Amino acid sequence: MTLPARVKLVEVGPRDGLQNEQAIVPTAIKVELIERLAEAGLSAIEATSFVSPQWVPQMADNAEVLRALLAKPQRRPQPSYPVLTPNLKGFDAAVEAGAQEVAIFAAASETFSRKNINCSIAESLKRFAAVVDAASALELKVRGYVSCVVACPYEGAIDPAKGAWVAKRLLDMGCYEISLGDTIGAGTPASVKRMIEACAAVVPIEKLAGHYHDTYGMAIANIYASLELGMAVFDSSIAGLGGCPYAAGASGNVASEDVVYLLQGLGIECGVDMEKLLVASQFIAHFLGRQPASKVARALLARQSAR
Repeated sequence: MTLPARVKLVEVGPRDGLQNEQAIVPTAIKVELIERLAEAGLSAIEATSFVSPQWVPQMADNAEVLRALLAKPQRRPQPSYPVLTPNLKGFDAAVEAGAQEVAIFAAASETFSRKNINCSIAESLKRFAAVVDAASALELKVRGYVSCVVACPYEGAIDPAKGAWVAKRLLDMGCYEISLGDTIGAGTPASVKRMIEACAAVVPIEKLAGHYHDTYGMAIANIYASLELGMAVFDSSIAGLGGCPYAAGASGNVASEDVVYLLQGLGIECGVDMEKLLVASQFIAHFLGRQPASKVARALLARQSAR
């Protein structure tokens, strides 16, 4: 078994993590968090979401956040700041704000799709096709997400073939990469491997990414299982930001600090400086008034305090 020599991390905390916070986080704090993450070496940072503020009030400052980031002196290498655009209206607003990469979200569960975005999977793909076409005309990259690839809060276990079918549709549509989301964090290494094998049969493994939630404490184990199959792109969230809305009190996204610690232990390059990552983790945790959800961050920060 040969693990990848290098892994790319896509930081989703500023979007997927903060959108679950009830108290509105000021634009300046969001921008500073993203700047600190870039300073730590993260090359892809999901900055915000161009959705209706009626549904996600936390993202109402989407244009301000993106414009502020793009106005900063450009570091080398420059991070990418993908933004979520669920429809053409959101896409147009993102483009106006200067977006260079967008993301679209589909689901492997019919029930989840209808409850989450109020349309069937087929209808959602038609909606997303219009976004991809518009992005292609402007030569903008599009990343695709598939939610509930392992299990659904309404349907239970999901047939891996369903996730593979949606992933293939997104690839054929023009997405350069497909992120496979274990939305409720119910996956285990065995179920995640079955899901990846089904998806990799129709989408090249180098175009697949893992987006694992840690609701049952399995995210790091699932990342290792994915590495064994050759997956080399993973989404993670600073300080473990983000809850799971389908399991009260449960954790959500796997923490970036935990993933970096795993990769360092395996001798896998990811380009992220752990010390600077901890600074970013402390920054946002202090603002939110709680400790990082990351076990690694807590341990390393406690060790620093004990010196």
